[in-house]
Amino acid sequence: MGAVKTQFEMPSKMKTWSLALIGIGAAAVILGLVTKGFSKDEHAVAEFWGTLMYNSIFFTLICNASMFFICVTTLAWGGWQTTFRRVPEAISSLVMVLGPITLGILLYVVFIGHNHHIYHWLDKDAVNADPILKGKEGFLNSGFYLVWTVLTIGLWMLLGARMRKLSSEADEKEMDAVEAKSYILKNTVSGALFLVWFALTVGSTVPWLWMMSIDAHWYSTMYSWYTFASSFVSGMSLIALFVIFLKNKGYLEYTNEEHLHDIGKFMFAFSVFWTYLWFSQYMLIWYANIPEETVYFKHRVQGPYKGIFFFNLIINFLCPLLILIKRSAKRNYTLVTFMAVLIIFGHWIDFYQMVMASISKEHVTLGWLDFGTAALFVGLIIFFTGKALAKKPLVPKYHPFLKESIIHHT
Repeated sequence: MGAVKTQFEMPSKMKTWSLALIGIGAAAVILGLVTKGFSKDEHAVAEFWGTLMYNSIFFTLICNASMFFICVTTLAWGGWQTTFRRVPEAISSLVMVLGPITLGILLYVVFIGHNHHIYHWLDKDAVNADPILKGKEGFLNSGFYLVWTVLTIGLWMLLGARMRKLSSEADEKEMDAVEAKSYILKNTVSGALFLVWFALTVGSTVPWLWMMSIDAHWYSTMYSWYTFASSFVSGMSLIALFVIFLKNKGYLEYTNEEHLHDIGKFMFAFSVFWTYLWFSQYMLIWYANIPEETVYFKHRVQGPYKGIFFFNLIINFLCPLLILIKRSAKRNYTLVTFMAVLIIFGHWIDFYQMVMASISKEHVTLGWLDFGTAALFVGLIIFFTGKALAKKPLVPKYHPFLKESIIHHT
């Protein structure tokens, strides 16, 4: 282990770029707050807070997807990811930063802004006059929103921190057979708890509550699965970017093209899975042609969002399919980097149309505020992931599955 670089030091360029992005993003958000957030035009206010909403939700979900990846592979007793495990751990620590930001934005919209242009169900008069909204009042109300949102983000943070704390035990001392078995069991139980909560939130209620309820009359039983697929494939792409970055800096010597190939498999497989859900949701609604269902797609397919809607399909399906299907492509650092950036951008665009096409149906709002806000979150991810990577050794040298990961072959 002596010759292996296990302690990461954040390069000055990485810190400079991240702080520059944070500065640019903060300036854009402040300018947006002045020009739109404080506007007397309620639609401009809704546009500002909607932009903050979809960005905060998207980037929090893709960072949380890293912990999902750790927990899934832990429950499967998979060892192949051990050599680069600290990368998704570091990314998942961003939930401690982005989670409170997302919580603050969501609760402001509901409790301080009372923005019924975003959430129509906040308008009590409209709810009382609308049988459909009245029927959903038990779920779509500010009290339930508050409790479930606080519990969701709070337990993501708590359970994720528990998994990262357990991981640190693999740095302390060599384990005998009994200690190794106990360690794996503790990880398995903690990972199971996280996955149960993940399923109850990302896998079901949270996408309905935070995003689908913007179209309070419309619903899709596939919406949460669709959101999960989008978040997870973007999360795996983010892991790929940091793994390749560290490899290029001379770290993660035990991580090789075999590991990158498997990360690439996840990127490819879940791009196809996302497309399956995209097609299933769209096809069933198109085929049934029921007005209360087609209302969601009307302005996305035939209206101002038509270009973005189908551009989204090209980026998130055709590009991964054509480029990542080959074995050699998934082992090529340049191609995987390009596809990882493209996939994250593509699903950011998807979240944009999921939220903003429901808030601003008449015209596309994509512009400087959207890209500026995204720059803020990207800068935060780069900066705090770099800091998290520097806190612990990059290789958990006493982990029971480390040898299995080093000799991994696919």
